[in-house]
Amino acid sequence: MADAIVFEDFFPAMVDKLGAEGFMKELCNGFRLLMDGEKGMITFESLKRNLALLGLQDMDDDEVVCMLREGDLNGDGGLDEMEFCTLMFRLSPALMKSSKNLLEEALVTQM
Repeated sequence: MADAIVFEDFFPAMVDKLGAEGFMKELCNGFRLLMDGEKGMITFESLKRNLALLGLQDMDDDEVVCMLREGDLNGDGGLDEMEFCTLMFRLSPALMKSSKNLLEEALVTQM
């Protein structure tokens, strides 16, 4: 198996620069870039075809399958837009933490 892929978390900086709405729009653009246009989802084939765009051209097939499985919440073998966005948030510890903090703040102000 190839060397482990190191994920550098640029998402918090993107959120700071683009705002939450702009960041979500960019995530959706990323999804559309990677998806299979006919199936409307990211498939093994569409992800494999676009790995170079992500700088991940050295990923082997097993790693691609693992990436899809990690995000495939409904078990259909691919990633729809919501699954893709959820996976991107899960891959960003800083975004997960800030999301948790925002939720806690919202709950406190509601009480």
